[in-house]
Amino acid sequence: MDYYPNLHSILVALQGIAALIGLYYFKKLRKTHWEMFVIYLIVIFLQELFWTFSKGSIRTFAPSYYAYIGIPIQFLFFYWLYAYNSLKNRKLYFVFTIIYLVCCIPLEPIFGKIQFINSFNFTVGTLLLAFLVIIEFRKQIRDDKILEFNQNKMFYVNIGVTLFYIGTYPYYAFRDLLATEPYWSIRNNYYLYFLVANYLMYLLFTASFIWGKHRLK
Repeated sequence: MDYYPNLHSILVALQGIAALIGLYYFKKLRKTHWEMFVIYLIVIFLQELFWTFSKGSIRTFAPSYYAYIGIPIQFLFFYWLYAYNSLKNRKLYFVFTIIYLVCCIPLEPIFGKIQFINSFNFTVGTLLLAFLVIIEFRKQIRDDKILEFNQNKMFYVNIGVTLFYIGTYPYYAFRDLLATEPYWSIRNNYYLYFLVANYLMYLLFTASFIWGKHRLK
């Protein structure tokens, strides 16, 4: 993640802005599941802030951290937000959570490459999340309040998740292949999309606080 260090710093700033805006509206979100969204954004911002500006030997632990903690936090939270809260399907939430956690069992001693674990982790997580995204889109389209979509927090979240998690899936799926010399330019360009999609996702998360209904459940 060192191809565009300055652009990555912008990403951290946007994550911080999303967390701060969420904190600003936190009181209005109390006693709804959206208060957990604010806490989630704070956690993501702090972990990115730490790993982006950390130096020395501690950076060697970053891949393992993201493979076994950083990435799982993200997917498990979105399974909870989508299946458990928005779709009101607790069974689906628990099934997806169990499937994903099984896929997060430390496999490095078997496969020997943390890059493989990272890609496998992201692949399974994305496929499960993509299913939830499709159902959420279907739910929003069928909603009687479709014309008031701009007041629906999940509308902004769903667009952002689609752009980043689903849009960057090929980058993770073919990460090892893109790391070879003939594909370096493709990898760099795709990483640029990774950053831009990340920008848009956190801007949409920010918009969900500003324009979404604060008491929406």
